[in-house]
Amino acid sequence: MMAGATSATAAAGTFAAAGAKARGSSASACPRVVAAGGRRRCGVVRCDAGGDAQALAKAASIAALGQFKISADRYMKERSSIAVIGLSVHTAPVEMREKLAVAEELWPRAIAELTGLNHIEEAAVLSTCNRMEIYVVALSWNRGIREVVDWMSTKSGIPASELREHLFMLRDSDATRHLFEVSAGLDSLVLGEGQILAQVKQVVRNGQNSGGLGKNIDRMFKDAITAGKRVRCETNISAGAVSVSSAAVELALMKLPRSECLSARMLLIGAGKMGKLVVKHLIAKGCTKVVVVNRSVERVDAIREEMKDIEIVYRPLTEMYEAAAEADVVFTSTASESLLFTKEHAGELPPISLAMGGVRLFVDISVPRNVGACVSEVEHARVYNVDDLKEVVEANKEDRLRKALEAQTIITHELKRFEAWRDSLETVPTIKKLRSYADRIRASELEKCLTKIGEDNLNKKMRRSIEELSTGIVNKLLHGPLQHLRCDGSDSRTLDETLENMHALNRMFSLDTEKAVLEQKIKAKVEKTQS
Repeated sequence: MMAGATSATAAAGTFAAAGAKARGSSASACPRVVAAGGRRRCGVVRCDAGGDAQALAKAASIAALGQFKISADRYMKERSSIAVIGLSVHTAPVEMREKLAVAEELWPRAIAELTGLNHIEEAAVLSTCNRMEIYVVALSWNRGIREVVDWMSTKSGIPASELREHLFMLRDSDATRHLFEVSAGLDSLVLGEGQILAQVKQVVRNGQNSGGLGKNIDRMFKDAITAGKRVRCETNISAGAVSVSSAAVELALMKLPRSECLSARMLLIGAGKMGKLVVKHLIAKGCTKVVVVNRSVERVDAIREEMKDIEIVYRPLTEMYEAAAEADVVFTSTASESLLFTKEHAGELPPISLAMGGVRLFVDISVPRNVGACVSEVEHARVYNVDDLKEVVEANKEDRLRKALEAQTIITHELKRFEAWRDSLETVPTIKKLRSYADRIRASELEKCLTKIGEDNLNKKMRRSIEELSTGIVNKLLHGPLQHLRCDGSDSRTLDETLENMHALNRMFSLDTEKAVLEQKIKAKVEKTQS
């Protein structure tokens, strides 16, 4: 197993054991609600018990933050932690992942809810067919994690105790490395698949449009994109099946009789991004015809215009079951949150010729699933979902591990760069406080000087000269200390010296920046809760 999958899976076991000792939270069921356009979404259950209940909840939240502020001394020696809490194809079945999935258009809302939690400063959501991961910067490690798990439980309707059995939780450098591995495709079912890098990019793009990403999370995701690009450019990681769509095509052809696979009747339901990639990989494998069922013809026409090496036949959604009756392989890739094919539907379809193996193949790459698992109970039908793509991945395990080792060297380099950048941020509050401290002394002494001289004895030019003199003296005195507080983080020795200088200046001038920064963050949380 790849490094990312191994660490995440191992952490899941650790978290489950630790979670068993923690107090579980009650979670209300998350109903399927009909949204515009007929699609059903899983939303957060909200109960309006009146103004009194809301006021009590807000008061409790403010009281919790107030108690945290009183205990600030206990936390100020530990800076805010970066964490990832989530589950993936390696740790949880598709049934659980689909309950936690967050549609892209709901990412800003989810981020707003997460950052509204008492101990969460920043947040980002990475939700795909194979994973649902929440990245946060937490003021308090234990309390922040508990709040995120409770949020996930409320959203999905899954009890927190049950969630903990499948969740993995990673902290600081481990969390950052995990994201870099995800971006590079090392944690994917199909090594080096390009879709996950595009999805990580979309998290940043979505955050920029909504203004939801904080400084640390934004930089971490951007560095993850850099790591993902470098891994793909500097290794041969993208050779072979590099996406869920390509793996789906390879799996289907693997299950068909070798002599007949290229003559099989292919049906694709859904002409979105994933469906388009299915057509692309069918072409790459030598297929010459595919029937595409979609709600509208426009998307199918666009695919037909772009891909001229294959015959594409359009069938409307109303003819989906008739088209399935004439197909040997059915690929499903739609956004429907209800099943398109059940055991009853599959049972009504005519049998497949023995030349094609006598079994109709359903390859479902949708999350939530479009084809029920019960379809495999029909004698002449078999269904494969995203979890079954592991079979394709295992086809070239030795080569995959070699490429993963090459990629780890690149990831380690990018991880050091990010951690050095984050470490260098620690000096910023000290720089600001030292400058402010010096400016206060300068202003006070300047005022005393001007008072002694007397306003009547000074013209504007003389006053400006004295002010410039005082500013110049302060700047020259601060130049040396401030230079020793600035570094780009590229040299670990310089960085260590810089942090030592920072702590020394904090002690000498009683700046107490760590406590001040923490109290400022808590104050911002209280004000946000009160508003």
